[in-house]
Amino acid sequence: MRRRSHWGWGHEDAVLSAEQARAAAPGIAEHLRMAVADVEEPVALADVRLPAPRVAPPPGLAAICSSDAHARASHAWGRSYSDVVRGFHGRFDFPPDVVARPRDERDVEAVLTWAAGAGVAVVPYGGGTSVAGGVQCEIPARLNGAVSLDLGALDRVLEVDAVSRAARIQAGAAGPVLEEQLAAQGLTMRFYPQSFEFSTLGGWIATRAGGHFATVETHVDDLVESVRALTPSGAWESRRLPGSGAGVSPDRMLLGSEGILGVITEAWVKVRPRPRARSSAGVRFTEFDRGAEALRAIAQSGLRP
Repeated sequence: MRRRSHWGWGHEDAVLSAEQARAAAPGIAEHLRMAVADVEEPVALADVRLPAPRVAPPPGLAAICSSDAHARASHAWGRSYSDVVRGFHGRFDFPPDVVARPRDERDVEAVLTWAAGAGVAVVPYGGGTSVAGGVQCEIPARLNGAVSLDLGALDRVLEVDAVSRAARIQAGAAGPVLEEQLAAQGLTMRFYPQSFEFSTLGGWIATRAGGHFATVETHVDDLVESVRALTPSGAWESRRLPGSGAGVSPDRMLLGSEGILGVITEAWVKVRPRPRARSSAGVRFTEFDRGAEALRAIAQSGLRP
């Protein structure tokens, strides 16, 4: 099984070797018009020093929990530039004490119940692509530790409503995994954030993500019909309705909530038929304003590129 890099974007086996980085350095320096001395190498995981875990999970959760160096380091930061630089240099200021990987909602409930009783913070973790500190386990001193709750195993399309063109999907489904399952039924969510390869449906909802590689309905807000979340007090789920004007829309509360109101476990979202034909082309503009005007015209044309 491929492992994610403990410090940067992508998988361990996809990271450039030192030789490859040195070979690429002159071209990069020329393109960016900057001087490059020597190429640094990331601090190896074996040389990373993490503080000892402050808490340990109970025996009943041992099968889904880990406190090894890779699990803790790879869940310590998001993937902003500053996060990557700190991880590159082996600096992990707030590693979780435990990484829990629930297999279903019962596991999520069990982790929340234990954490609530033990005075342990729970930080939901989707694809770890946050650039705003959303997955950091920096907690108040009054708490005894922190658990990173990795929802990656909750990655299935559970139900499709072909009539209403909607699908019920688990929150841990990353973009490619979600689209592959929908494609089997001729459908697509048509939501493509820049982090599409690793970010998840739950993360999109929790951060009110925008899909920058599509037009018109480009925010996840436009696609969410209802949301289900678990809290230490029980499950919470908004009603799926075709439309309602009856007061505050409850699912809007979880959009952009960053995990503070509960752990999102699944959602109903809008889907549409996959396009039968697709083509692409590159266009170069001599001025930025002309390019912006062209994009506006395309977005308003109804072509939905």
